[in-house]
Amino acid sequence: MGQSSSTTSYPTSQFLISPEPSDSTDGIKIGPLRDYTEGIPDECLACIFQLLNAGDRKRSSHVCKRWFRVDGQSRRRLSLNAQSEIISHVPSIFTRFDSVAKLSLRCDRRSLSINDDALLMISIRCEGLTRLKLRGCREVTEVGMDNFAKNCKNLTKFSCGSCNFGAIGINMLLKHCIKLEELTIKRLRNVNNGNDVVVPGGAALSLKSICLKELGYGQSFEPLVVECKMLKTLKVIRCAGDWDNVLVKMGSGNTFLSDVHLERLQVSDIGLGAISKCVNIDSLHIVKNPECTNLGLVSVAENCKKLRKLHIDGWKINRIGDEGLMAISKQCPDLQELVLIGVHVTHLSMAAIAANCQRLERLALCGSGAIGDAEIACIAAKCVELKKLCIKGCAISDIAIEALATGCPNLVKVKVKKCKGVRSEAMDWLARRKGSLIVSFDAIESEGLDASGSDVGGQESGVGIPVTGGNVVVGDGPSVSSGRLALFRAKLGLFASRNLVPCAFHRSSYHGDNSKNNL
Repeated sequence: MGQSSSTTSYPTSQFLISPEPSDSTDGIKIGPLRDYTEGIPDECLACIFQLLNAGDRKRSSHVCKRWFRVDGQSRRRLSLNAQSEIISHVPSIFTRFDSVAKLSLRCDRRSLSINDDALLMISIRCEGLTRLKLRGCREVTEVGMDNFAKNCKNLTKFSCGSCNFGAIGINMLLKHCIKLEELTIKRLRNVNNGNDVVVPGGAALSLKSICLKELGYGQSFEPLVVECKMLKTLKVIRCAGDWDNVLVKMGSGNTFLSDVHLERLQVSDIGLGAISKCVNIDSLHIVKNPECTNLGLVSVAENCKKLRKLHIDGWKINRIGDEGLMAISKQCPDLQELVLIGVHVTHLSMAAIAANCQRLERLALCGSGAIGDAEIACIAAKCVELKKLCIKGCAISDIAIEALATGCPNLVKVKVKKCKGVRSEAMDWLARRKGSLIVSFDAIESEGLDASGSDVGGQESGVGIPVTGGNVVVGDGPSVSSGRLALFRAKLGLFASRNLVPCAFHRSSYHGDNSKNNL
């Protein structure tokens, strides 16, 4: 992409319109065909290009020289294969695309990536760059990052993954890019020994979002997290080291923090207690942190009264349950979104949430055997503002579905997954009873529930197709996965699902062709 020569001519016959034949034109010489797109100003043509996807826009740019030129001058976002061979094409690429503000450079692990020289050439031609994403650029060193940052001082968003320039390279970026607002670092190498630490540098007052993923020595970023006093979003996912101390130092001095995501970390109630001192937090994700208990959640509830979104994946170890959730229901009346995965909750906490959190709009209950018909009936009766509901791997039956039909007047979407006690007839009846309701149903037994398994929290595995207008689709196929194992499961899905789900034959006969299409 971007390597085509601008001197190449392209046919425009598909846009040339000839006059319609008529008897009155006999003997009249018809002039040359006319290109009616000439009347469209370049500015309008650029706006049209902005509405096209990447493939259509690339093909459109090859229609004629003018479209080729307008596309290059108006393109703000560019994604390139960052293999080493691209260095000889950098001048021609960025001569054509001279207005790029968002650049993505990706290289697969089996290829040699661009080096410092190529990154320097790009930075010279893209001084107005505001966003940069580097993936697999293993030949770029701290020297290349230093030179790049000196030329692209208007950068506001930077993301890197599987790169080798280490903490020193990040420090070079933060030193020169004083307007940087968002920083995402994933699998950054050469930070495992902890000898070098990352400091905010000139971006201390501009950084508003930090995301750290899969870092071997996350403590190298402690000064960065602690000293950014304007930080609003902090996401730390699968980073080694003890994070309690980092959160204690940060929580005492940050009054802007509003969104926190802690996933698979060595963090305990001490860290949650420190986070609770940031009283403006309105979104909190606690995902698979085995040392976090009800005590830490109570601290959050008592201090973070503005909480609107709460996602908890308890990993089915029963350390967070009714006690913590009842505190949330009492102290956080503005709660709008609640996702509970692998959390042991009972009627006590569900009744308290339904009664006290009157603004609750999105609810997901996944992998909890304690959630039954009584809990869903309570939610249906009291959660009048509820709009989206996901129930996955819970011990409910058709009785719960009947309760939803008479309650939750604002409900627009419901998903029921891996609930053995629910029959397809009940879901079909619910869809007919509430004609505008989007219903998705999948009765396959799950191999495992993850934080991404809820409708509210993220993408969902398994087959479930929502249908409006009084119809419900039953998915009895295998869960979605990748690789050869997925293909093997897909081929055997029909037989496997019928062995695992006793009522599969009954659903097939009830739904006729629709069920056959989903098998």
